[in-house]
Amino acid sequence: MALRILVAIPVYNEQKYVESVLEKVLAIVPRGTRVLVVDDGSTDTTPLLLARYPVEVVRHAENRGYGRSMQDAFRWGMCEKADWVITMDCDEQHEPAAIPRFIEAMERDDADVISGSRYMADANGDAPPPDRRAINAQITAELNERLGLALTDSFCGFKAYRVAGLRRLSLDVDGYAFPMQFWVQAVAQGLRITELPVKLIYKDLKRSFGGHLDDPGVRLAHYRCILHRELRRCAGLLPLRALSQVDTAPCAACD
Repeated sequence: MALRILVAIPVYNEQKYVESVLEKVLAIVPRGTRVLVVDDGSTDTTPLLLARYPVEVVRHAENRGYGRSMQDAFRWGMCEKADWVITMDCDEQHEPAAIPRFIEAMERDDADVISGSRYMADANGDAPPPDRRAINAQITAELNERLGLALTDSFCGFKAYRVAGLRRLSLDVDGYAFPMQFWVQAVAQGLRITELPVKLIYKDLKRSFGGHLDDPGVRLAHYRCILHRELRRCAGLLPLRALSQVDTAPCAACD
């Protein structure tokens, strides 16, 4: 039986790229694959452009954050009884041409999370902004040490998730720190994780995270704050090393 797949694309003010991305996605996904766009309160022409395409749309009345868009995508996949949800960005930094490789990995049926990695040995592409690469490396190393993982890229949003595994998680982080909560809960619930190389593409080196998170130091502290909070929450399901020197004070972004 063919896998039931939902491709979910969070968007926020992507009028520059949304048509190109949707045209490529719709051209390459297998027949019967549903495509969902989660519009996180766009204030440009993105909502009008979406109406031109045969895609499902969830629209937030206001901007609620990347993590909230992911949560909505997962809930949609569960309600539609999909087997897998593939998530990808809408800024042309994720190549729709890679979708068949994710599907091939799904069909091997040996993982619950297939995570795109821009930093595997056989991945290639552009040079990332130095602060983003440094923060990714630091957080990835901490996740690997605490959770016994072997990730090379903990922040790539190009992923495939088995819906049966998602049903075991309780995700409520709305912002960009969403991956911190996801990885902790994925390990706590015993999900099988693998990585797939994807091309490293950066179209906009000055793209904003919004407000104080544009400061790399604040952003790193916030990611660690959410990570350590989730480690404490899931303490009973994690290895002892996961809880070594866990911070308890909230960061400025969480106050």
